[in-house]
Amino acid sequence: MGLIQIEGMEFYSYHGHYKEEQIVGSRFLVDLTIENDMTRPRESDDLQDAVDYQRIYKIVKFQMEQKSNLLEHIAGRILDAIFLEMTGIIKATVKVSKINPVMGGKIGSVSVVLSR
Repeated sequence: MGLIQIEGMEFYSYHGHYKEEQIVGSRFLVDLTIENDMTRPRESDDLQDAVDYQRIYKIVKFQMEQKSNLLEHIAGRILDAIFLEMTGIIKATVKVSKINPVMGGKIGSVSVVLSR
């Protein structure tokens, strides 16, 4: 078994419960950890035998472009899309963070972490 970690994917997106958030937008960070069997790609050195993390990034980017009210919804959609479009994934964990959320005080970020 092995892990692929894609960390610090940054997006400017229009997610949030309030209309203003969906108009003005915010910065978001996405971290993703994927567990899979790396025996074949380790031996073959062939991308066709591996989980293509460039394709994973494109899946995450597409999901981040779709407006949502809640971070939980975004994280769930990312996991659903990854498992639907990719093979060989045993487990995935995604962390979606909203940078500097408007909450009435100085907050670096708020995050949701989901695993499947």
